[in-house]
Amino acid sequence: MAAMHLRTTGFHHVLQKQAAHRSPVFARKLTTASSSSSQSSARTAIYATVFAASVGLFGVYYYDARSAIHRYVLTPVLRRTFDAETGHKIAVKVLRSGLGPRDPVQDDERLRSEFWGRELSNPVGLAAGFDKDGEAIDGILDLGFSWVEIGSVTPKPQPGNPKPRVFHLPDDAALINRYGFPSQGATSMISRLRARIPKFHETKDDTTAALKPGSVLAINLGKNKSSPVESPEDFVTGVKTFGPYADVLVVNVSSPNTPGLRGLQNRELLEDLLTSVTKARDELEPSPITARRPRLVLKIAPDLEESQIIDIADLIRKSKIDGVIVSNTTISRPASLMDPNKSEMGGLSGAPLKPRALQVLKTLRAHVPASIPLIGCGGISTGADALDYARAGASLVQVYTGFGYDGVGTCRRIKDELEALLRAENTTWKAVVDESVRKLSWTES
Repeated sequence: MAAMHLRTTGFHHVLQKQAAHRSPVFARKLTTASSSSSQSSARTAIYATVFAASVGLFGVYYYDARSAIHRYVLTPVLRRTFDAETGHKIAVKVLRSGLGPRDPVQDDERLRSEFWGRELSNPVGLAAGFDKDGEAIDGILDLGFSWVEIGSVTPKPQPGNPKPRVFHLPDDAALINRYGFPSQGATSMISRLRARIPKFHETKDDTTAALKPGSVLAINLGKNKSSPVESPEDFVTGVKTFGPYADVLVVNVSSPNTPGLRGLQNRELLEDLLTSVTKARDELEPSPITARRPRLVLKIAPDLEESQIIDIADLIRKSKIDGVIVSNTTISRPASLMDPNKSEMGGLSGAPLKPRALQVLKTLRAHVPASIPLIGCGGISTGADALDYARAGASLVQVYTGFGYDGVGTCRRIKDELEALLRAENTTWKAVVDESVRKLSWTES
């Protein structure tokens, strides 16, 4: 028993010695594991912080319409990845979603413009054809445009012409389209316009249908392909339907893609049309949004002969039309065109259109009084282009194809370039327009 006790005691002694030797190792292991866990947590926190900061910085960068990524990456990728019409639709959907970029810069005072006595923050608008169904009005205004022209909208829905019907001409900075007024119809657009109106909207004298100070909403009225060519009824319907929701209604008789439409520019038919639409407008109650009736603007083609332009000017002087947009797309094909798509049927827009549109505007300006403002449209992609139109007697300008090629920062770039030119000449947009209109407009002899 004594021997067994000694052996047991010895065994316990050995265990105690082994435990004494092991305990520092255990402590070191526990300390190392704790330190490693702390370092891992710190690294995770740093990575999360860096990621969050990167996302935040990219968000700031993306939402600034001036960012180079829009002009040199996203827009070219969109254009080269998808066909022209699909790319167009994607752009509209992005701006509709509220996830589009914005112009973060306040417009310079030199860009202030006046239109029928109303002040606009700048003279640059987006022409009809981009937002055909009034889906992205606010997204477009957020890009810095002072006014947006939606449509063309037809009374009844119609699909337009067969696809493909839009073609890029990148070698010429141009576009050919033969859309043919695809439209979801008046009912669809009206529902969107109503949805924009605040529930508790108070009518004020300075309110615009754009629901944004210093801005204008124009609606381009089209004609259904199935309607009688010579009848003004579709336009009259458009005036009655959209009058309460627009600052400006545009009577579009100049699209080359609806058979017979341009025939309405002939004197007899145009006289009947102008009489009909102005009568319908004058019979409207003042808009509950603006407390005014909408202005009526005629949109003409750039392919008119000088005698036709003079005839139209004579009719305008005798009518109650408030202004003219010069111009729509052209069916001509300048010899300078190089792109393989130049042979496609449809209306040509972009840089090659500018010389012809500018000439038509100058001719019309010489035959209408200063009280009739003209809006220049055709080949405008720089501040210098816009200034050329102002010097020819245009009160405002519109862009379209340049916007498609240069992306969401187009309006801001044009305004910045224009402001720099005006500053260099120590003048303002309004001063240039006022002088040009005074010198170039028709006066009764």
